[in-house]
Amino acid sequence: MSHRNDFGEISPVLSADVSEHSDRQVQQPGAGRPRDPEVDRSILQATRELLTETGYQKTTISAISRRAKVGTAAIYRRWATRESIVEDAIFGMQDVDLPTATGDLHADLLAWTRMFLDRIAEPATRSAIPGLLSAYHHHEGVYERLVGRAELPAREAMTELLAREAPERTAEATQATANAVFDLLMSATTMRGLTVGLIDAESFCARTADALTVLAESGV
Repeated sequence: MSHRNDFGEISPVLSADVSEHSDRQVQQPGAGRPRDPEVDRSILQATRELLTETGYQKTTISAISRRAKVGTAAIYRRWATRESIVEDAIFGMQDVDLPTATGDLHADLLAWTRMFLDRIAEPATRSAIPGLLSAYHHHEGVYERLVGRAELPAREAMTELLAREAPERTAEATQATANAVFDLLMSATTMRGLTVGLIDAESFCARTADALTVLAESGV
Protein backbone atom coordinates (compact mmCIF):
# COMPACT_ATOMS: atom_id res chain seq x y z
CA MET A 1 0.00 0.00 0.00
CA SER A 2 1.36 3.46 -0.87
CA HIS A 3 0.58 7.12 -0.46
CA ARG A 4 1.56 10.18 -2.51
CA ASN A 5 3.50 12.64 -0.35
CA ASP A 6 3.60 16.43 -0.52
CA PHE A 7 6.08 16.43 -3.44
CA GLY A 8 4.06 13.97 -5.50
CA GLU A 9 6.38 11.06 -4.71
CA ILE A 10 5.02 7.57 -4.06
CA SER A 11 6.04 6.35 -0.64
CA PRO A 12 4.94 3.41 1.53
CA VAL A 13 2.16 4.25 3.92
CA LEU A 14 3.90 2.36 6.73
CA SER A 15 7.40 3.54 5.96
CA ALA A 16 8.16 4.60 9.54
CA ASP A 17 9.35 2.37 12.37
CA VAL A 18 5.99 2.28 14.18
CA SER A 19 3.11 0.41 12.59
CA GLU A 20 -0.31 1.87 11.92
CA HIS A 21 -1.75 -0.43 14.58
CA SER A 22 0.08 1.43 17.38
CA ASP A 23 -1.97 4.54 16.60
CA ARG A 24 -5.13 2.90 17.94
CA GLN A 25 -6.10 2.56 21.57
CA VAL A 26 -8.20 -0.31 22.92
CA GLN A 27 -11.72 0.18 21.59
CA GLN A 28 -14.64 0.18 23.99
CA PRO A 29 -17.86 -1.56 22.94
CA GLY A 30 -19.98 0.73 20.82
CA ALA A 31 -17.25 3.35 20.52
CA GLY A 32 -15.38 4.55 17.45
CA ARG A 33 -11.63 4.31 17.01
CA PRO A 34 -10.04 6.79 19.44
CA ARG A 35 -6.59 8.01 18.40
CA ASP A 36 -3.61 7.92 20.69
CA PRO A 37 -2.92 11.54 21.80
CA GLU A 38 0.75 10.63 22.22
CA VAL A 39 0.96 10.16 18.45
CA ASP A 40 -0.43 13.66 17.94
CA ARG A 41 2.16 15.08 20.31
CA SER A 42 4.97 13.16 18.59
CA ILE A 43 3.94 14.44 15.16
CA LEU A 44 3.69 18.07 16.28
CA GLN A 45 6.99 17.89 18.16
CA ALA A 46 8.69 16.36 15.13
CA THR A 47 7.28 19.15 12.97
CA ARG A 48 8.65 21.85 15.26
CA GLU A 49 12.06 20.19 15.39
CA LEU A 50 12.29 19.87 11.61
CA LEU A 51 11.21 23.46 11.05
CA THR A 52 13.99 24.61 13.35
CA GLU A 53 16.67 22.28 11.98
CA THR A 54 15.94 22.08 8.26
CA GLY A 55 13.47 24.85 7.37
CA TYR A 56 9.97 24.85 5.95
CA GLN A 57 10.66 23.33 2.51
CA LYS A 58 12.30 20.22 3.95
CA THR A 59 9.63 19.72 6.59
CA THR A 60 7.68 17.32 4.42
CA ILE A 61 5.13 14.78 5.58
CA SER A 62 7.61 12.00 4.82
CA ALA A 63 10.27 13.71 6.95
CA ILE A 64 7.78 14.24 9.77
CA SER A 65 6.80 10.58 9.57
CA ARG A 66 10.41 9.47 9.91
CA ARG A 67 11.20 11.85 12.76
CA ALA A 68 8.02 11.03 14.73
CA LYS A 69 8.38 7.29 14.01
CA VAL A 70 4.78 6.95 12.85
CA GLY A 71 3.31 5.80 9.57
CA THR A 72 2.26 8.42 7.05
CA ALA A 73 -1.27 6.99 7.27
CA ALA A 74 -1.41 8.10 10.92
CA ILE A 75 -0.51 11.62 9.81
CA TYR A 76 -3.03 11.79 6.96
CA ARG A 77 -5.82 10.64 9.28
CA ARG A 78 -5.24 13.79 11.32
CA TRP A 79 -4.09 16.39 8.79
CA ALA A 80 -4.85 16.63 5.09
CA THR A 81 -1.86 18.82 4.20
CA ARG A 82 1.56 19.81 5.42
CA GLU A 83 0.29 23.35 5.99
CA SER A 84 -2.36 22.17 8.43
CA ILE A 85 0.25 20.24 10.46
CA VAL A 86 2.55 23.26 10.59
CA GLU A 87 -0.34 25.49 11.65
CA ASP A 88 -1.15 23.21 14.57
CA ALA A 89 2.52 22.90 15.50
CA ILE A 90 3.14 26.63 15.78
CA PHE A 91 -0.25 28.36 16.06
CA GLY A 92 -2.34 25.93 18.10
CA MET A 93 -4.02 28.53 20.33
CA GLN A 94 -6.11 25.80 21.94
CA ASP A 95 -2.91 24.69 23.68
CA VAL A 96 -2.01 28.17 24.94
CA ASP A 97 -3.28 29.85 28.08
CA LEU A 98 -3.90 33.51 27.34
CA PRO A 99 -2.83 35.98 30.05
CA THR A 100 -5.20 36.24 32.99
CA ALA A 101 -6.73 39.67 33.55
CA THR A 102 -5.31 41.41 36.64
CA GLY A 103 -7.37 44.61 36.68
CA ASP A 104 -4.34 46.60 35.52
CA LEU A 105 -4.85 47.24 31.79
CA HIS A 106 -1.26 48.20 31.04
CA ALA A 107 0.09 45.15 32.87
CA ASP A 108 -2.38 42.92 31.05
CA LEU A 109 -1.46 44.29 27.61
CA LEU A 110 2.23 43.97 28.48
CA ALA A 111 1.64 40.28 29.27
CA TRP A 112 -0.18 39.83 25.95
CA THR A 113 2.68 41.52 24.09
CA ARG A 114 5.32 39.33 25.73
CA MET A 115 3.36 36.17 24.99
CA PHE A 116 2.79 37.01 21.32
CA LEU A 117 6.39 38.07 20.77
CA ASP A 118 7.74 34.93 22.45
CA ARG A 119 5.64 32.72 20.19
CA ILE A 120 6.51 34.54 16.96
CA ALA A 121 10.23 34.69 17.81
CA GLU A 122 10.52 30.93 18.30
CA PRO A 123 12.86 29.46 15.64
CA ALA A 124 10.19 27.05 14.35
CA THR A 125 7.70 29.88 13.90
CA ARG A 126 10.19 32.14 12.15
CA SER A 127 10.96 29.28 9.78
CA ALA A 128 7.33 28.40 9.11
CA ILE A 129 5.67 31.75 8.49
CA PRO A 130 7.24 32.56 5.07
CA GLY A 131 6.22 29.14 3.73
CA LEU A 132 2.71 29.41 5.14
CA LEU A 133 2.26 32.87 3.62
CA SER A 134 3.12 31.42 0.22
CA ALA A 135 0.60 28.61 0.73
CA TYR A 136 -2.10 31.06 1.79
CA HIS A 137 -1.48 33.05 -1.39
CA HIS A 138 -1.99 30.02 -3.63
CA HIS A 139 -4.80 28.23 -1.78
CA GLU A 140 -7.99 30.19 -1.25
CA GLY A 141 -9.65 29.80 2.12
CA VAL A 142 -6.64 28.35 3.95
CA TYR A 143 -5.85 31.51 5.89
CA GLU A 144 -9.50 32.02 6.77
CA ARG A 145 -9.55 28.55 8.31
CA LEU A 146 -6.57 29.39 10.50
CA VAL A 147 -8.14 32.66 11.60
CA GLY A 148 -11.37 30.92 12.55
CA ARG A 149 -9.62 28.22 14.54
CA ALA A 150 -6.74 30.04 16.19
CA GLU A 151 -7.11 33.81 16.00
CA LEU A 152 -10.78 34.32 16.80
CA PRO A 153 -10.58 32.88 20.35
CA ALA A 154 -7.78 35.34 21.15
CA ARG A 155 -9.75 38.24 19.66
CA GLU A 156 -12.75 37.28 21.76
CA ALA A 157 -10.59 37.22 24.89
CA MET A 158 -9.26 40.69 24.05
CA THR A 159 -12.82 41.96 23.61
CA GLU A 160 -13.80 40.57 27.02
CA LEU A 161 -10.76 42.23 28.60
CA LEU A 162 -11.61 45.65 27.19
CA ALA A 163 -15.31 45.26 28.01
CA ARG A 164 -14.40 44.86 31.69
CA GLU A 165 -12.12 47.88 31.53
CA ALA A 166 -14.72 50.19 29.93
CA PRO A 167 -18.22 48.90 30.74
CA GLU A 168 -19.78 52.23 29.72
CA ARG A 169 -18.95 51.63 26.04
CA THR A 170 -21.43 50.11 23.65
CA ALA A 171 -20.78 46.57 22.46
CA GLU A 172 -20.02 47.90 18.98
CA ALA A 173 -17.47 50.42 20.28
CA THR A 174 -15.82 47.79 22.47
CA GLN A 175 -15.58 45.37 19.55
CA ALA A 176 -14.08 48.01 17.25
CA THR A 177 -11.51 49.01 19.86
CA ALA A 178 -10.61 45.41 20.63
CA ASN A 179 -10.09 44.70 16.93
CA ALA A 180 -7.84 47.72 16.57
CA VAL A 181 -5.79 46.78 19.66
CA PHE A 182 -5.49 43.18 18.53
CA ASP A 183 -4.46 44.15 14.99
CA LEU A 184 -1.75 46.47 16.30
CA LEU A 185 -0.56 43.79 18.73
CA MET A 186 -0.39 41.16 15.98
CA SER A 187 1.33 43.33 13.39
CA ALA A 188 3.89 44.78 15.81
CA THR A 189 4.89 41.48 17.41
CA THR A 190 4.91 39.55 14.13
CA MET A 191 7.19 42.04 12.38
CA ARG A 192 9.45 42.32 15.41
CA GLY A 193 9.61 38.59 16.04
CA LEU A 194 10.41 37.71 12.42
CA THR A 195 13.04 40.38 11.85
CA VAL A 196 14.68 40.98 15.22
CA GLY A 197 13.58 38.12 17.43
CA LEU A 198 14.00 38.67 21.16
CA ILE A 199 16.77 41.27 20.99
CA ASP A 200 15.88 44.14 23.35
CA ALA A 201 12.54 42.42 23.91
CA GLU A 202 11.65 44.06 27.23
CA SER A 203 12.06 47.58 25.87
CA PHE A 204 10.02 46.72 22.77
CA CYS A 205 7.26 45.11 24.83
CA ALA A 206 7.05 48.09 27.18
CA ARG A 207 6.77 50.58 24.31
CA THR A 208 4.18 48.43 22.55
CA ALA A 209 2.12 48.02 25.72
CA ASP A 210 2.19 51.80 26.17
CA ALA A 211 0.76 52.31 22.67
CA LEU A 212 -1.83 49.56 23.11
CA THR A 213 -2.99 51.05 26.41
CA VAL A 214 -3.45 54.50 24.89
CA LEU A 215 -5.46 52.99 22.03
CA ALA A 216 -7.55 50.82 24.37
CA GLU A 217 -8.37 53.69 26.73
CA SER A 218 -9.16 56.24 24.03
CA GLY A 219 -11.23 53.88 21.90
CA VAL A 220 -11.90 54.09 18.18
